[in-house]
Amino acid sequence: MESLQKVTYSPAYTIVPTYECFNRCSYCNFRTEPSKSPWLELDEAEKLLSSLQNTGTLEILILSGEVHPQSQRRAAWFQRIYDICQLALEMGFLPHTNVGPLSFAEMTQLKQVNVSMGLMLEQLTPALLQSVHKHAPSKQPQLRLQQLQWAGQLQIPFTTGLLLGIGETLADSQNTLQAIAEIHGRWGNIQEVILQPYSPGTNEEYKLSAFPIKKLPEIIALARQILPSEITIQIPPNLISQPALLIACIEAGARDLGGIGPWDEVNPDYPHPPHQKLADILQTAGWQLVQRLPVYPQHINTLPSHLQKAISQTLNLHK
Repeated sequence: MESLQKVTYSPAYTIVPTYECFNRCSYCNFRTEPSKSPWLELDEAEKLLSSLQNTGTLEILILSGEVHPQSQRRAAWFQRIYDICQLALEMGFLPHTNVGPLSFAEMTQLKQVNVSMGLMLEQLTPALLQSVHKHAPSKQPQLRLQQLQWAGQLQIPFTTGLLLGIGETLADSQNTLQAIAEIHGRWGNIQEVILQPYSPGTNEEYKLSAFPIKKLPEIIALARQILPSEITIQIPPNLISQPALLIACIEAGARDLGGIGPWDEVNPDYPHPPHQKLADILQTAGWQLVQRLPVYPQHINTLPSHLQKAISQTLNLHK
């Protein structure tokens, strides 16, 4: 009997240190105004992590709004993120942090307590600074591209991606994909590229038209042509409601469904489908849904030795 081809996902839970953010992207359903959202306390994080033990959760995604780089509160914000990562490691989980652009020094520190990190490029065209990113200083294309370059220099296994349907052209998406490919060609540390279709939510400032979801396989095929084969293309299954379209995206070249947990903090109006439902959909088309770590196997040996040890211990816990 021929074995099924594999599609991966990460059993994940998202922890949010704070929803406050100094950016104001017009499509955001996540942020609150600065100083209007309480920060997650460490004892609260510990209780949350304790409740996740023995549930099969491997990845802790630390996802945060951004405190301004020049804010007097920036150091405390960063320390809270670092402490949550360290706590997650100590409790047998594998942290993956995505909290916006960081300084080189901050990335260097977080490398010690994360098995991988991430930042969406979204789109590199500066035209969006006049529209959806008009009030979002950290969405400067070169600032975000620099993060990928620094991650390469620091050999941090990295996830990035494109947000589709926010005013870009197909050529813009092609240019963003080519920039990712070039950075990976130099440093070799990009493990995933997410292709995320914009989907309107109830909390955003200004509703755009949803990305025409039937075009997603076309974008995936384009990305597969541009990106090196060792970079996995990830799609969010909660934003693809039709099983046939999900299969079409897989057949076009997507091979990962991302972190699947109780809900999607970025798209709270679109709950994740149950794991078993996704597995059944894929199996009917000849695909097998399998778990993965938040760091891909080919990148594990680039991590500091204490993180390699943590990965081994986590895998032993989940045997």
